[in-house]
Amino acid sequence: MTATDPALTALSQRWCALSLLHGKIEARVERALQSGHGLSVREYSLLDVLSRQHSGPGGHLQMKQVADAVVLSQSATTRLVTRLEDRGLLTRYLCDTDRRGIYTDVTEAGLALLAEARPTNDGALRAALDEASENPELAPLVRAVEELKVTV
Repeated sequence: MTATDPALTALSQRWCALSLLHGKIEARVERALQSGHGLSVREYSLLDVLSRQHSGPGGHLQMKQVADAVVLSQSATTRLVTRLEDRGLLTRYLCDTDRRGIYTDVTEAGLALLAEARPTNDGALRAALDEASENPELAPLVRAVEELKVTV
């Protein structure tokens, strides 16, 4: 295969379309969350992921799991957690069974902000997908996102 191989060129174009769709969605959601709630997309995502934890066995996520869920490095996730903790939206505490482990929980203020921001996030996401579906190159990707089966 060479760099001018039609299959590679088509694959590259599809990848660019996917990147474009992601960029459009993220930019729209970012603007809506920032203007309405003072949250970035990453902050919202982190609050959302952490709000789904539970106190039972295996209910708390390790920082690597959180980092993977919000698509950040562990160090960037730790900095993000610190910023949200400084704002009173998260708390950290030592694990009872392993003193090396640190858990992070969403505070009542964080849960309230998340609940307030969720309709903004969902509305901006829906609007971005609706707008992208009007672009013939992006419409198949929008359909794929809408039809994707996700187990949570």
